[in-house]
Amino acid sequence: MPDLMEMMKQARELQERLEALQREVAAMEIEGSAGGGLVRVTVDGKGALKAVKMDPSVVKPEEVEILEDLIVAAATEARAKAERAAQAKMQELAGGLPLPPGFTLPT
Repeated sequence: MPDLMEMMKQARELQERLEALQREVAAMEIEGSAGGGLVRVTVDGKGALKAVKMDPSVVKPEEVEILEDLIVAAATEARAKAERAAQAKMQELAGGLPLPPGFTLPT
């Protein structure tokens, strides 16, 4: 049964690489922006909001609603970037693996 032992070894190696990749993705920091860079947010690889930076020119009492919309837009952009980066990393890991149709690796 050397083939079975080799498959088990490969499965363990894949599991270890997947766990390392998940840690790497979680540690990533991705920035999104809105309003031509006036509002910037940073999210981690899981999409959790980590920081918000605003140009002082956008902090005017009469423009609070616009600022709120810009923060939401920047956070949405950053989260989408984080998801794409995580998917790219998973595709890199899965490259060459014969996965069944519809099967995806967890992010």
